Amino acid sequence: MRSTTYTPEFRAEAVKLVLAQGLTLEEAAQRIAIPKGTLANWVSAAKRGNDPTAPPGSRSVAELEAEVARLRKELAVERMEKDVLKKATAYFARESLPGTRS
Repeated sequence: MRSTTYTPEFRAEAVKLVLAQGLTLEEAAQRIAIPKGTLANWVSAAKRGNDPTAPPGSRSVAELEAEVARLRKELAVERMEKDVLKKATAYFARESLPGTRS
């Protein structure tokens, strides 16, 4: 049994046959001479929002957007903590200098 590797462009075109042109899985698979199960996997991945042209293991746009949102929140918290530390350092530095206490 030989494993065939298909180019991302070929995968995208195969998925378009089913999703955009309305062919059945059987018709599209016969037309481009690939196993129906392989095409079914590509089509279901495309319907879930996974890009069939993306290499295996890559993340979807929704996953990347969620990570960006999480990282932006984390960055905002870190910046706020940094500002608090700067102000506290300035306050305690002023308090430690002779003649600056009220």
